[in-house]
Amino acid sequence: MQKKDPPILVTRPSLPPVEEYEALVREIFSTHYLTNGGAQHQRLEAALRDHLGAQHLRLFTNGHLALECAISAFGFDGGEIITTPFTFISTTHAIVRCGLTPVFCDVEPTYYTIDTERIEALITPRTRAILPVHVYGNPCDMEAIDRVAKKHGLPVLYDAAHAFGVTIHGRAVASYGEASMFSFHATKCYHTIEGGAVACRSADFAERLNGYKNFGLHSEEDIREVGGNAKMNEFQAAMGLLNLKYFEREIEKRGRVAARYRENLAGIEGLSFRPIPDGIRQNYAYLPVTFDPEAFGRTRDEVDKTLNSYGVFARKYFYPLPSEAACYQGRFRPEETPVALAASRRVLTLPMYADLALDDVDDICEIVASCRQ
Repeated sequence: MQKKDPPILVTRPSLPPVEEYEALVREIFSTHYLTNGGAQHQRLEAALRDHLGAQHLRLFTNGHLALECAISAFGFDGGEIITTPFTFISTTHAIVRCGLTPVFCDVEPTYYTIDTERIEALITPRTRAILPVHVYGNPCDMEAIDRVAKKHGLPVLYDAAHAFGVTIHGRAVASYGEASMFSFHATKCYHTIEGGAVACRSADFAERLNGYKNFGLHSEEDIREVGGNAKMNEFQAAMGLLNLKYFEREIEKRGRVAARYRENLAGIEGLSFRPIPDGIRQNYAYLPVTFDPEAFGRTRDEVDKTLNSYGVFARKYFYPLPSEAACYQGRFRPEETPVALAASRRVLTLPMYADLALDDVDDICEIVASCRQ
């Protein structure tokens, strides 16, 4: 097989028809209103609130600042937040940058989401909240998390960066917990170039979010929080409006890509996919494959290197764990979450995007299968 030229990257952003984006950009140019909650921003905020089934929703310039503002809006004065180590480093950074301490709960081995049976043992008088993460489009066991949280009087803030559009028996993930953060980064299945949102239950919480993302301002003379600048601009919002218009089509195309991968790689010993739980409407955000080196005969890293040699670039996601990051050297013990640690050494997310040609999927699968010994 020849090397792919151009190379196949792990993802490629979907874009709407350029003439449709140009039309919205012309509207922006005609008003000279570029930020601070302009017409495009207002339209997108309302559309996403309805699409995600949220009671309230606020837009942000990116998902990380959305998460920081959400943590800040709870008003915690120090303490601990129980979370998962199997996540992108942003989740941990947001907790630490808000002056709290992450307490890592291991994940369960099927979906790699937080192990709900281990949460309660980690709760102490210093626990302020639970921050679970939906992984690869599969949601956490939110009913179990809700029971634990209610028993101990703790709020739940979900990192839903991977879960845009996901529903459980028809119920949107944004309807669980006190709040959920969504990322609209260009690599996501729905994007606003950069961007993010927080969906929440409380109107008061939504109002505090407005303050934290806009220098604490609630009017020109009313500064209530020590806020920053995390506002989404009009060009991002315009992209979001159009990508929302085409979202269902994009998910359908991603679903075909995912099905082809599963068909081609089914039955290979030592290689496994994450199952899709009953009643879950997936968004096919990622295509994670787990390699058991003893059964497969090659490590995840060896498979990744072989794919690279053919011009195919997958991603070790999530690796390293946040608890292993150099900036937290000596602060955490990764071995205390062995399931997450093992997953970080075995998971490879293969290229996944709506316009990935099925012939290229076949070639990628052929390369992966050829690695087995």
